[in-house]
Amino acid sequence: MNIQLKPEHEKFIQAQIASGNYNSEEEVVDIAFKLLEKLQSEYIEWIEETRQKVNVAIAEIERGEGLDGETVVNDILERFKKAREAQ
Repeated sequence: MNIQLKPEHEKFIQAQIASGNYNSEEEVVDIAFKLLEKLQSEYIEWIEETRQKVNVAIAEIERGEGLDGETVVNDILERFKKAREAQ
């Protein structure tokens, strides 16, 4: 595979090597891919956790345990008001 890098990416890679953090272009690219894999994995994990939380919330709402948005916002505003008055 032959990949053409943008000039700014080439400069970044060279700067990383010049700083002494990495020994070669391959090492910089390898680390970049590892970070991308980690980011992708964490994103997939976040999506699954969020999906589970949404499912729990839907079940709570169906059982009549949820709060309407206006109540939640008013509660938050009241907390802010009390915090300001306490200062």
